[in-house]
Amino acid sequence: MQYQVVVNSILSIVNNTNTHYQKLMNDKKSIEIDYNFDLNGIFKVIGGKWKIPLIVAMGSVCPRRFGELRREMENLAQTTLTTQLRELERDGIVERKVYAESPPRVEYQLTDLGLTLKPVIDTLENWWQMYTDRGCKNF
Repeated sequence: MQYQVVVNSILSIVNNTNTHYQKLMNDKKSIEIDYNFDLNGIFKVIGGKWKIPLIVAMGSVCPRRFGELRREMENLAQTTLTTQLRELERDGIVERKVYAESPPRVEYQLTDLGLTLKPVIDTLENWWQMYTDRGCKNF
């Protein structure tokens, strides 16, 4: 008899807990979360392993020739560099100027819009320094 009371009490607690948990989960499902923040668009433009280093390189010395950028980004394949520069050009961050010479000369420089990224990147670099100074290196 005593065991039956204990078992019934435990079952009652489990049922109440499960009911409460199910209610919480249903409430969470009814909350609509918008993952399309404007920040996602920003990282589509400047995200990737090489775009920010390219912007920084062009921000320090402009205009830059393709070969100069390739030498500065030692581990960057030529096709990847071409792709990254084309994407930055498409997004209005970089402009490409081709000179009608033999051999052809191509220069890249930041647009006015691209120049506005310099303080943003500086802020991100400062934040990263603060983050790593605190011992947070979970990457």
